[in-house]
Amino acid sequence: MTILGLHHITLAAANAQRTVDFYTGVLGLRLVKKTVNFDDPGSYHLYFGNETGAPGTAITFFEWPNAPRGSYGIGGTHHFALTVNDYDGLLKWKRRLTDAGVPVTGPLDRAYFKSIYFRDPDGAVLEIATRGPGWTIDETPDALGTEYREPPEDLRLANRDQVTINALTWAEPVPVITPDMALVDGMHHISAISSNIERTNEFFSGVLGMRLLKRTGNFDDPTTPHWYWGVGEGDPGTLITYFEHDPKYGKRARLGTGQTHHFALAVENAEVQLEWRAKLIAAGYGVSPVRDRTYFKSIYTNDPDGHIVEIATLDPGFAVDEPVAELGTHLMLPPWLEQSRAVIEGALTPINATPINAG
Repeated sequence: MTILGLHHITLAAANAQRTVDFYTGVLGLRLVKKTVNFDDPGSYHLYFGNETGAPGTAITFFEWPNAPRGSYGIGGTHHFALTVNDYDGLLKWKRRLTDAGVPVTGPLDRAYFKSIYFRDPDGAVLEIATRGPGWTIDETPDALGTEYREPPEDLRLANRDQVTINALTWAEPVPVITPDMALVDGMHHISAISSNIERTNEFFSGVLGMRLLKRTGNFDDPTTPHWYWGVGEGDPGTLITYFEHDPKYGKRARLGTGQTHHFALAVENAEVQLEWRAKLIAAGYGVSPVRDRTYFKSIYTNDPDGHIVEIATLDPGFAVDEPVAELGTHLMLPPWLEQSRAVIEGALTPINATPINAG
């Protein structure tokens, strides 16, 4: 009974077409499922990912056109990161994004990876992070997460040198996403905010059995703890990280567009999921009944600060109701909503899902 890694992250967006244009056209992800929010079928639920939307690559959005802008804070997500193989790929992404008019911060050296930061059209903070050098540069594999590691002063100073950082980019325009920069490996990590990092550790390590991989500080504010949990030796795609904010001064997250609704961790199957449900209840956490989301089954709980955390099965996947070659091209509804298809389609604004300039 183990957590396998990240499954998906779900955010709110104000405009479905604008979101499709950015995530397919600029970032080159595939729209793998066009459906509706099963709990609010008058609005879209869009899924983006690699060719099949494999767990760990899935970025999903509820369309909330009339919702206020959300903001990060305690009990919410700060950002999520996508994986690129190496530093050259990272510099190509900086050039591609800046040429597309998207402001970029970085590249910054986070010791365990290098990364850039930017925002999507709704203001959600995204990061693209390199695979390495990884967690063992300052601890042996068997000792990961056992001692606090101060963010290196030389890296902190280098990250403040805006003149040098701004000049670092790929020399030539990047009109097409090349294989070495494709984001097909999905998420690198998800970073959220805690009011008590030890209590958060009890949830992820003590209850969910994930491995504490690194105890360090926020590289931009080393007085703020920043801890990482993952699976095994912490491969990208298994990582959850939290910053600690003092609840006396830190604001609470505000749900809305540009903010995460929930993130999901992956488990093997429905039987294992039920075991996790029983364990969470025994540990005193509230847990939803099992929900059938067609493409996976889900249960929902909350971290100690109230952030919604889902545990989702690997199967059956997005090809359960349309061929892989046609993923994302049809409005797919669960069987219990098919009788309302005409009404649902009439309430939705059609989406052009043809990738724009993705290569």
